[in-house]
Amino acid sequence: MGDEIWVLGATGRTGRAVADRLHAAGHPVVLVGRDPGRLAGQVDGARVVVGEIDDVLGRLHREAPAAVVNTIGPFTVTAPRVVRACPPGTHYVDVAAEYRAAAAVLDLHGEAAATGRSFVTGAGFGVLATESVLRKVCGGGEVPSAVRVDAVASVAAEPGVVGSALASTIVDAASFGGRRVTNGRLTRSRFGAEPATLTTPDGDVVLAGSSPTAELLAAWRASGADSVVAASGLIPAGVAARLLSAVSPVVRVPGVARAGVALLARVPLKSQDRPRRHSWARARAEWLSGAAREGWLRAGDGMDFTSAAAAEVALRLARGEGRPGAYFPGELFGAELAVAAGGEFILDVPAGR
Repeated sequence: MGDEIWVLGATGRTGRAVADRLHAAGHPVVLVGRDPGRLAGQVDGARVVVGEIDDVLGRLHREAPAAVVNTIGPFTVTAPRVVRACPPGTHYVDVAAEYRAAAAVLDLHGEAAATGRSFVTGAGFGVLATESVLRKVCGGGEVPSAVRVDAVASVAAEPGVVGSALASTIVDAASFGGRRVTNGRLTRSRFGAEPATLTTPDGDVVLAGSSPTAELLAAWRASGADSVVAASGLIPAGVAARLLSAVSPVVRVPGVARAGVALLARVPLKSQDRPRRHSWARARAEWLSGAAREGWLRAGDGMDFTSAAAAEVALRLARGEGRPGAYFPGELFGAELAVAAGGEFILDVPAGR
């Protein structure tokens, strides 16, 4: 049991893909979920743990696997609980995209360091892709005065439902409200503020608006800049952004938020090809001298990148390659982790706006 990697939420799209990658790498994997019928036979020879979250976390603490990958939303709720259940020697990985969920894990840095554990949050496309290309652009030299990162995922939709992880990310963003970093402090802003029309190296034209997600915190930590904007191609601008801003106070009510997640999670999805050939992450950094640099990271399907990133982080932690503490993935393993997850850097391009 000590060398196993547990995948929480193994029947979901991300959980299934992570488990498949771990199995393909030859590592013992344990599938964890509530539906024994769906778990059975999903990965040949894999052990299965079935139960509600309280029972699962009790077993996790007793059995002490090498690492656990949490793919269960809402991460603002599950991440702190799963981390707390990990005994000394068990490392933690999640694919959280929510600012507050990531911050809660990072706040446990001292506890993780004192007990020899590594906690990695945001091991998915949005955080790792933008964080990594920003680290490349900044180059480890003089701290930039302002940075902006844009995540433009291209994802094929499977038939099914939105699911709790994505639903919780959307509702959490709405309840948290717009955010950016101004003068070195986290400040409020509008949803979809500072919209930018981006032309990718493929020639695709996409609109990205600012978003209050974990990418913002990752970019802030990676750059140290006093002005930070994180934007996403999934965040609407115009009327839709104003609507999200209007409902933000309503979904801050806990009961309303929970109901919103439950309703949104059940919204049906149709099978659909990904809208663009590639997923992209862009980073732009500016310095007080007037210098500016821009770079891109290119990947395939954003969900494939996410599952590859989470599996790669879990494997490295299980092999003892991490260091104690709480981190974002690129912060712990460097920008090249994104290459291992299937990304390719395109650097030294003309700096746009």
